[in-house]
Amino acid sequence: MDILFFKAALFGYLLSTCGYMASLILKRVSAARISAWVLLAAFVLHTVSLGLRAGGAGLTPAVNLHEALSFFSWAISGGYLAFQLKTRTRVLGAFVSPAALILMLAAASGLDVISIPESLEGGLVAAHVILSLTGEALLGLACLAGIAYLLQDRWLKNRRVTGYSRLLPPLGDLDRIGHICLLIGFPLLTFGIAAGSIWAGSVWGSHWSWDSKQILTSLAWLAYAVLLHQRLAIGWTGRKAAVLSIAAFLFVLFTLIGNAFFRSVHNFV
Repeated sequence: MDILFFKAALFGYLLSTCGYMASLILKRVSAARISAWVLLAAFVLHTVSLGLRAGGAGLTPAVNLHEALSFFSWAISGGYLAFQLKTRTRVLGAFVSPAALILMLAAASGLDVISIPESLEGGLVAAHVILSLTGEALLGLACLAGIAYLLQDRWLKNRRVTGYSRLLPPLGDLDRIGHICLLIGFPLLTFGIAAGSIWAGSVWGSHWSWDSKQILTSLAWLAYAVLLHQRLAIGWTGRKAAVLSIAAFLFVLFTLIGNAFFRSVHNFV
């Protein structure tokens, strides 16, 4: 049953993506409004799928990379939909929905996993993965908002007020999304890393093993720590914050796929 709901959610993400693309091609925000509701429906179906996998089969995002990608897609979609309540960001979905769709397509090939490896059992592992992925998803949303910010900023500075620039959210809303995502996502990532470190110390006897994923994650964490400091202490906003947010998330992406290039104790995901 969980796979059925997953496939329905995948179809919903596809429809939503097509709708958002249509809104850009036709330059009509009405298509984006409809797509936002379709994205919400896909998110609900995805939530049911994750709930069934977690409750029925006992699966969590810690099982493998495919489950992690599915959860990442769910978190970034949910984060974006939450901002719909406070900001005029419907067309930002044209950046979010395709990202969620790509993640879901990548996750689809791992749906047959039916058990959790013994090494991944325990609450600390689940807390580590769920907190880290939720934090990374919010930081990914900040990255997408940063990309939209740079596009909108460039069009406005060049006085190219086209249909696209009218569709995209105001610069203030985009910057606020990036700021809020950082304020929430960075602590979640920090707590997730801490939970993983505690678990590693209890299971492997060491909190730090100079593992490639640990090093990359630490570099990503440091980049976001600098960005948070610059925003809160120096008052960075706008273009600088958007550029650093995008650059920092590239580190996050590399940590997610780094296992394909480096030997790591995290190869179980």
